[in-house]
Amino acid sequence: MPYFNFDLVIGEEFKRQGGMILENTEGAIDKADCLASELRVARPELRSRGCAIRVIDGDSNELYRTPVDPIPPSQRRARRTSA
Repeated sequence: MPYFNFDLVIGEEFKRQGGMILENTEGAIDKADCLASELRVARPELRSRGCAIRVIDGDSNELYRTPVDPIPPSQRRARRTSA
C-alpha cells in the first residue's frame, strides 16, 4: 500500500502535517478533504488566505490539492474528476 504525505500550503510555504499508508489515492483525497474541513474549524485564521491541503506521494509528486476555504457542492465533484 502506498504512503501519502499531507502538507498545509500557506502561500509559497509547505508545512508537513503528517503522512500515512492508505489503500489508494482516493483514500488520500478523502483524508485531505477531511483535514481541510477540520482546519476550517480549528484554525479559522487560515480561511480566506488561499491556504490548502496538498497530497503528495512518496516521490514528492503532488496528487491533489483542496482549499481550506469551503468548496461549493457544485464544484466538489468537478474537482474530484479532474484530480
